[in-house]
Amino acid sequence: MQTEIISYKRPWFPPRIIAHVVWLCVRFNLSLREVQEMMLARGVDVSYETIRRWTVKFGPLSAHVLRRRQPRPSDIWHLDEVVVKIAGRSYWLWRAVDQHGVVLKEILQSRRDKRAGHCQVVEAALPL
Repeated sequence: MQTEIISYKRPWFPPRIIAHVVWLCVRFNLSLREVQEMMLARGVDVSYETIRRWTVKFGPLSAHVLRRRQPRPSDIWHLDEVVVKIAGRSYWLWRAVDQHGVVLKEILQSRRDKRAGHCQVVEAALPL
């Protein structure tokens, strides 16, 4: 198994700061200015434009590494159906959840089609 190494050769800031900033943007989907304020509270003065550049440059690889670290879905999962009202109309929400509570797949249907909903969720929930 090959590990991906992210190269932080050019920036002036230490790699730990860049990695933390990109992690905040990718993991928690925070705005650039929110991340700027959080870093300023920690004593690091970095502009939101620099944060944007780091996110564009290092974000995709960081997101890939984060996705690979997530645990694989377990082989035991449950299917749930619930009726929700959105703008006065009824919709059927199907969810596949594994034994640890991780949502594997969600499908929202305007008409109740048990067979189609079940098949789509089961296909997504099956491990590769």
